[in-house]
Parts: sequence; C-alpha cells; structure tokens
Amino acid sequence: MKLKIFSDRSFLPGSLRHGTMLYPFWGKNAEDPEELRYGYLDSYIDAGAALFEMVSLEACDLAVLPGSWGCIRANPEALALAERFAQQVRRAGKPLLVFFEGDTEADVPFENAVVFKNSLFASQRKRNEFAIPAWSQDFTQKYLAGHLPIRRKQAKPVVSFCGYAPPYGLPWGKQKLQGLLRLGASFAGITRRFPAAAGHSARARALHAHSHNKRVETRLIARDKFAFSMGGSLLPGGRENAQTFRDAFLSNMIESDYVICARGYGNYSLRLYEALSCGRIPILINTDCVLPYDFAIDWKQHCLWVEERDLSSLGDRVADYHAALSGQQYVERQHECRRLWDEWLSPVAFFANLHRHLPIARVESVGV
Repeated sequence: MKLKIFSDRSFLPGSLRHGTMLYPFWGKNAEDPEELRYGYLDSYIDAGAALFEMVSLEACDLAVLPGSWGCIRANPEALALAERFAQQVRRAGKPLLVFFEGDTEADVPFENAVVFKNSLFASQRKRNEFAIPAWSQDFTQKYLAGHLPIRRKQAKPVVSFCGYAPPYGLPWGKQKLQGLLRLGASFAGITRRFPAAAGHSARARALHAHSHNKRVETRLIARDKFAFSMGGSLLPGGRENAQTFRDAFLSNMIESDYVICARGYGNYSLRLYEALSCGRIPILINTDCVLPYDFAIDWKQHCLWVEERDLSSLGDRVADYHAALSGQQYVERQHECRRLWDEWLSPVAFFANLHRHLPIARVESVGV
C-alpha cells in the first residue's frame, strides 16, 4: 500500500537533523563514513519512493513531523515550530506521525499524533503509542555476504552475550558500585517498581543465571564499555579498535544458538533486532516491553520469552526450550527469525507495513 504523506522542512531549524522516514525525499543527514552504522538505511532510501508519495497537506493520508521528537523537545525554537506544524495538521483533519528514537519515554503532547518510540513500558503505554525497531545493521547482508549462518542442533544449547552489563566486566569504582546496587535492587524486586532506575540490571541477572547452569554452554562477554561505538568515539584506538569490538560482537552472536536480549538504559533491546537479522533465536527478557507490530506479530512464537520475575530459572528454561525442539524445528526457527526481520522489522519492511497502524490508531483515538 502506497501512502501519500506530507511534511515541511521549514518547520525544522536548519541545525537539526530531519527524520529517517523522510530520507527518500530529503536525502540522508550527514553521515561519517567512519561510523560502523554508515549506510544502514540505504536500502530504505532506494525503496522509499515505492512506499510513499510526498503530496500537499490537503491531499495526504498522513503528515510526518519533520524531525525526531528527541531532538525537537530539547530545542525551544524547534518545539515552537513543531507545535505550529501540529496545529496546521490538526486543522486539516489529518493524522500526525511523530518518531521518538532513543532511551527516553517522555510524552508527546499532540492530540492528533500517532507516536513511534524505541522505549516504551506496556503498563504505561498510551493508546496512540507504538514501538519502532532500534536499527543497527543487517548482519547477514553486511558481514555474511547475504548467507544466513544456519546452525545444526547440538545436545546442549549455546547462549551468548557480548556487551555492557554492569557490574560485570567493570573495574572497581563508582560505576561498578552503582551496578552492584542496581543488581541487588533487581534481585529484591525493587527495580520492577521503579523501572526508570533499572538500567542494565536485567542483563546482569541474565548473565548470572546462566553462568552457573551446567545444562547450557555459555559465551558471555561483559565489557567495561559498550560493545561498539559510532566512529570509535567511546573507545580508545579509534575506528580500528571499534571494528575489532564489532567483529567480536558478531562472532559471539553467530557462533551461538540463543542470544540474551535485555533492556539497557531505555526499555528496549537493540540486540534483539541484530539477533533476528542473522537468524539467531532471541532470549527476550520482558521488562514490561512493547515490541513493533505487537498487534500483528505473536512475539512469543519468535523468541524464547522470559518474564523478568522468572530470571532466576533462566538457564533451565533455555535448556528445556532447546530440548523440546527437533533438529528440523531448530533449523526452521532460525529461518523464521530471519523472515521476521525481512518481512516486518528491517527499515524497508517496517515502513512498508506502516499503514497497518493507521486503522488501529483511528479506532483507538475515537475511544479516548
């Protein structure tokens, strides 16, 4: 379904980056070729003109706020322009799409908006809010020449994690102490009552649960920094060192059967989408999550879904899940993970299915 969309760059200060949905019409924002994510939206840019047509406000199916709300809300000039844009769209009787990428769950104050966020809590979700994937790279296309790395079932499941999971991997100091306090609060159930303070504690508990379970084989690497950085900005040694970290991250993932996917600072997992892109079965730790297309996708059929309260038994749950699969079923699960990425979650697939939100958003807005 080809949607007619409207936006207007004049409602965004020139210093701010425009939204990724608008790349096919306004071009890419400036990208550093040294960034490890460089070009990750190129396939969407090529396909965008077949998915959307840019028209006038009067003729459109929907309007798109020209920038990400995460940048707009912190800029007084941009905020004033966004409010004027939303008023104009509301007067025209059109739905407004707002994209809000990043770790924050702040409200978007426009009554006529359909809001897409990376980070959402299901228990606090508003009727007009939906999840958008956190995009990184298509690992199969970028690193594996388009060949899905299918594994054969072994008796013991291999579980992987490579990344930041304080207090694990940190030297003694303030950060480690904070991680220990959060981990203790998570074990006590406190972070479930104060999720904004949970940080990476669910990751740390998932590592703890696996590290002493003999029914699973583990490849758990806890970093003292994020597993990779854009342009090497978080790592000493520049891009070469960042690429080394990235290569280790990829190897850790594709040489495993299951990948631990748990929230970080925001309530979403970038690793979830990376795992699906290379056909790995995610172990999704549900921390009151909202996932993309949850009205159309049965996520529990595509992940090993584990509630945060059940983390203490995580290793046994993985072993039982793995044992219940035949060799053929295990292989098919990998293909299903990749199909989910191809058909729903890649940038092209997400925007190709975007129209599916509109009937739901309209019905729900009537009920507000």
